[in-house]
Amino acid sequence: MQKVRKVVIPAAGFGTRFLPATKAFPKEMLPIVDKPIIQYVVEQAVEAGIEQVVIVTGWHKRAIEDHFDRHIELEARLEKDGKEELRDEIKHISDLADFVYVRQKEPLGNGHAILVAKEIIGNEPFLVMWGDEFFQANPPAVKQLISAYEQYREPVIAAIRIPKNEISKYGMADIKPLRDNIFKIKNIVEKPKPEDAPSDLATHGNYIFTPDIFSILEKLKPTRGGEIWITDAIDELIKKRDVYAVELKDAKYYDCGTKLSYLKAVVDLGLKHPKIKQEFRNYLKNLKI
Repeated sequence: MQKVRKVVIPAAGFGTRFLPATKAFPKEMLPIVDKPIIQYVVEQAVEAGIEQVVIVTGWHKRAIEDHFDRHIELEARLEKDGKEELRDEIKHISDLADFVYVRQKEPLGNGHAILVAKEIIGNEPFLVMWGDEFFQANPPAVKQLISAYEQYREPVIAAIRIPKNEISKYGMADIKPLRDNIFKIKNIVEKPKPEDAPSDLATHGNYIFTPDIFSILEKLKPTRGGEIWITDAIDELIKKRDVYAVELKDAKYYDCGTKLSYLKAVVDLGLKHPKIKQEFRNYLKNLKI
């Protein structure tokens, strides 16, 4: 069985939900305390054993490439100023993995963004994560997915339970329980009304695909907005082979492409940050809300 060793991270979108902040600055680089969103994503992948990070960018996303590159002048300045710990932290970013960048030349949808990484992935299973969202879970979300993939050797998708009033925001899975937190996906209903949802289990965020997803993406015709969507490809994949949902244990999802969820991530992770957590907690407690 081939090991899952590559991740594709689409990060070519315009970030319109965060304008004007993202007019000249990638949304994936928005900071959560002192690290950009996409660094949290990459670190979670690497922690789970991913060796190569394939980031799908656009002409306006050069800052992402620069962030994961070496900055020799900055490292030298930090060393000169006696800030060796910070120097090592900065250098470590470029050493996290083997980084590869590929351009999505047109905004043709998230399915198309994955497709442009085809030649780099080759004939291997691979992980997909989005550059502006992540889970906090125990065990880590990516490790839970890889464990399920290694057991079933079929595509797997992360899943979490969704409150009834938020069901219409997500793709909801029609599922068959198998064991513990593993389900076979029969169908995914995209953004249904709560009364029409097949379950309260949303499948999104992290995926492990087998390479046959590429042939499906190549044959898909653009749909909503003239774009190719990964949910449509998954629907076709389910017709050909088993696809599983992994209900993440002890998980919280942050869609940092939305203002409210981004602010929640800043607060939650700020309360865990070793250097500021107590002072930040005291500040929040003293707010007169």
